[in-house]
Amino acid sequence: HSKLKSDMNTNIIISGVGGQGILTIAAVLDTVALSEKLNVKQSEVHGMSQRGGAVQSHVRISDKPIHSDLIPEGKADMILSVEPLESLRYLPYLKEDGWIITDSETFENIRNYPEKELVFDRIKAYPNHKILNATEEAKKLGNSKAANMILLGAASTLLPIAGESFEKAIEKMFERKGERVVALNLEAFQKGKALALNYTEV
Repeated sequence: HSKLKSDMNTNIIISGVGGQGILTIAAVLDTVALSEKLNVKQSEVHGMSQRGGAVQSHVRISDKPIHSDLIPEGKADMILSVEPLESLRYLPYLKEDGWIITDSETFENIRNYPEKELVFDRIKAYPNHKILNATEEAKKLGNSKAANMILLGAASTLLPIAGESFEKAIEKMFERKGERVVALNLEAFQKGKALALNYTEV
């Protein structure tokens, strides 16, 4: 897989529902960008971040000045979604050759949640997608909430930033929660990288 471009300019929309760690993904990306001496702008989270409400954040990373913190339609390199239906909301933002990275586990927070198959068919209509069993794998590691770091690990394989920078940022992010939490999140990140590199369609 080719990484997303040599000049450093990456637009990522992170989406999911409240309680899935969307802000944590955005914070790790911000930390990574700053450690790489890159410019970063992150939009405020839209939507209700209480458990179950839709949440999204735009993260823009560039080696040049960034004027707006919002990604224009058709300009996102990646939609990184911790919930598959939520990824569909942002399809108008995705570039033709952009990536969709999402969990295969749905969070059915609305009454008329569509058939899972229909959701996955929409995602699979895009050539560049990875639908990963992130929640399932996170449960195996001992904490289903680490699904966000599994998905970030998968996304990192497509971003023009070294893996070590991500690992340092994760350590920094979780250090106040203790070594066990740091270790779990690093393990989840590595798992996501491995799943992305050995990806087979689910």
